Amino acid sequence: MSRDGSSRKRGGFGEIVAGYAIPVLNEREIRAGAGLLFVLMFVAIATAALRHNFVLLKYAVTIFLTDILIRVLVSPRYAPFLILGRLIVRNQSPEYVGAAAKKFAWIIGIVLASVMFVLAVVVNTYSPVTGLICLTCLVFLFCETSFGLCLGCKVYALIYRQKAQYCPGEVCEVKDRHEIQKTSKAQVAIVLAFVVYVVVVVVALRDTYRVPPHDLFGGVHAAADVKAGS
Repeated sequence: MSRDGSSRKRGGFGEIVAGYAIPVLNEREIRAGAGLLFVLMFVAIATAALRHNFVLLKYAVTIFLTDILIRVLVSPRYAPFLILGRLIVRNQSPEYVGAAAKKFAWIIGIVLASVMFVLAVVVNTYSPVTGLICLTCLVFLFCETSFGLCLGCKVYALIYRQKAQYCPGEVCEVKDRHEIQKTSKAQVAIVLAFVVYVVVVVVALRDTYRVPPHDLFGGVHAAADVKAGS
């Protein structure tokens, strides 16, 4: 018996859980692992873009590729970042999702990470191609960790001409939204008005905001410098 009271056996890829027709994985630990990878990749990409230092990016790509290879070729339960994710959400009730669609999404990740590894690490180059791949990986990770949206699972449904089963948040199931989930026309209008407001602020205050800030305690520091020099 598992902690949630269901009988649970280990299958080939994923877990066999009572009440589910196909092998599944715990979406909560997957999202936690994606969040950790997102932070790693974001910091590495930002360092490369802002400081033109690619050392951290090379390590990050190597780590990312290794982890995702373990997920697909060995087992998700032995992937380091998924283990960390499991530790982080161990007190949360599991949310089961279909393992097949997740595996397909991770295969896409392997393809992207492998190309990135060859270009950035093996060949030791950078180009718009590596930048686009990095951006794509960030988008995939961000959607997974922030919205529970598996973009690779969407591609899976398009290629196999069938809906993925047990999607995160039950988005594959046809059902009516609860009242709290519905968006009114007024709410949509508020979002559009806010976008206009942001554009107006950017245009109207761009010159003001470009002025470099001054030291709040500049007077104190200046007096200290004069005293030290006398």
